[in-house]
Amino acid sequence: MRSAPHTLSEGAFSLVELLVVLALLLILTVLSASRLTTSARRRELAACGNNLQKIYVALNFFRADNGAYPFLPDAQASAEPLSLLIPKGTTDTQIFICPGSGDKPLTESEPFGKRRISYDYYMGRATNGDPQDIILSDWQVDTSPKPKGSLIFSLNGKKPGNNHDAVGGNLLSCGGAVVFTGPKAAQDLVFPSTVRLLGP
Repeated sequence: MRSAPHTLSEGAFSLVELLVVLALLLILTVLSASRLTTSARRRELAACGNNLQKIYVALNFFRADNGAYPFLPDAQASAEPLSLLIPKGTTDTQIFICPGSGDKPLTESEPFGKRRISYDYYMGRATNGDPQDIILSDWQVDTSPKPKGSLIFSLNGKKPGNNHDAVGGNLLSCGGAVVFTGPKAAQDLVFPSTVRLLGP
């Protein structure tokens, strides 16, 4: 008597069905991770904007005491003049590190003039200037003036200007407003010769 050929039992899955299920699980995982990444990026941008608002308060404490914003004629980086805000303007040094930048934390309550921070500083802004003028920003691609539409932050998520990968960054105005912009400038970011843009 010949035995019947081996067949799959009715409750088993075929290889094709297993592959389809695995593909669906992979797609769902990728979509979920993308949503989490977008949410994390929004939180980082909001935390960065909060940092800039706190620095704005410190800048104005300094201005009230000294009649001007921090200024060092020979400064090569933004950390040098902004370090003057410690300790009278603020003792919170972590506000000078953008949460999206990956920059190393600073020692609490200590000047940081020789360390790297995450923000660019428009040194030389007048205290009676236009409230719309930008005084601080996320790290920019370079320190030149930028007309509207020109590249201000990293377009590909690589250095320089990549505090927030390739999505853009925050700008802080002399009036205290924090504005998000994409990689290209949404407004003119030009400045007179009396102002120098210092990178981190």
